[in-house]
Amino acid sequence: MIAGKKVLAVIPARGGSKGIPRKNIKQLAGKPLIAWTIEEAKKSKYIDRLILSSEDDEIIKVAKEWECEVPFVRPKELAADDTPGIEPVLHAINTLPEIYDYVCLLQPTSPLRSSVDIDRAIEMCIKKNYNSCVSVTEVTEHPYLMYTANEDKLNPLFPNIDIKRRQDLPKIFKLNGAIYFAAVNQVLNEKRLVNDKTLGYVMAKEFSIDIDNNIDFELCNNVLMKKLKIEKYNEY
Repeated sequence: MIAGKKVLAVIPARGGSKGIPRKNIKQLAGKPLIAWTIEEAKKSKYIDRLILSSEDDEIIKVAKEWECEVPFVRPKELAADDTPGIEPVLHAINTLPEIYDYVCLLQPTSPLRSSVDIDRAIEMCIKKNYNSCVSVTEVTEHPYLMYTANEDKLNPLFPNIDIKRRQDLPKIFKLNGAIYFAAVNQVLNEKRLVNDKTLGYVMAKEFSIDIDNNIDFELCNNVLMKKLKIEKYNEY
């Protein structure tokens, strides 16, 4: 709870994964991928209830083993490849009998996001009196420097932009998929988590990996293994 408002956190994890089979429960640095998100969410100062939304029996079993509540089984028609990401959130809000003021979507494919990031994003949203906040990271491949190609001839993507030095480029950000926080009323009314009045909580690129393929998975594994070694060393 924050400022007297109740916060529901939802971890969406469907069974189908084409890029990395059984991705959500694949072992990452000694734990199932989903466990990293469960553990950090449970450390949050503001999340009142943490739940899993899944149609998959094995994922549900693993989540329960890591002490994540599973109050329902998501309908299979809401776990297809083309199911919009907002649908599991709407289903959770409408299925649970309790009323919540805010909902926080935490995708398990962002295992480097910490409880500190979660809480800072929530604090930013509440203190600035916004209805939604989402985590972002600065892009390194700037669109002003990109081209389209027509029969091998390059054409600037933004032909009217004339910037001589990289230092003069405006900062541009992209969603990193780690944290989505929004007022329940906005979600129910607009059927979306992000609108033109959404705040951006900036996360460093090294903590913004969204696992989509095996390369992403190995990068996260290396980062987390290094972190675990440092923590173990500091214990002595």
